[in-house]
Amino acid sequence: MTRLFPESTGNKTIHVSIVQQGGEPLLTKIETRPGDKFRGIYETIDVPYTIYEIFTNKKKVGYIHGVNQKGQFGGIQVFLALDLEGRIKAFYIQKMTSKYAGKLRDANFGRQFLGLTLKDLELYDVISGKASGKVEAIKNPAPEAEADFRASLRATKKNLVLMEEFGYLPP
Repeated sequence: MTRLFPESTGNKTIHVSIVQQGGEPLLTKIETRPGDKFRGIYETIDVPYTIYEIFTNKKKVGYIHGVNQKGQFGGIQVFLALDLEGRIKAFYIQKMTSKYAGKLRDANFGRQFLGLTLKDLELYDVISGKASGKVEAIKNPAPEAEADFRASLRATKKNLVLMEEFGYLPP
């Protein structure tokens, strides 16, 4: 946590799920925002999400939240450090099963996400892979791993949608 929030002096861990926050109606709403249906073991209504509220002294300064996403060869864990306005302060792939994982986990790739918000990611179509605006400028460091690159973008968008729908980011 101190790597993602060097100014951190503490955190609070919160566990939430779609089923406890709103059930089927919330799931339907969340699925329409990224642009495709949730599927598989990583995206069920009862998946527990862990959100870390980050503090400097007693002042909340941001959040860390990770999501699991199916990649080409297995799961991908994408973590975002967010400020209170929902801007990405850090992008980090904690786990990825791919021979190209090193390129996608490289800090240079992650830096391309800095400052992006959900409004930026809403311009990314998770089905077609088409992007516009700031997201269009994100370069795939491993063209051979297009599926994992797109999964990383989808996970980022899903992460931000969940954080907003769970009430941690302003709409």
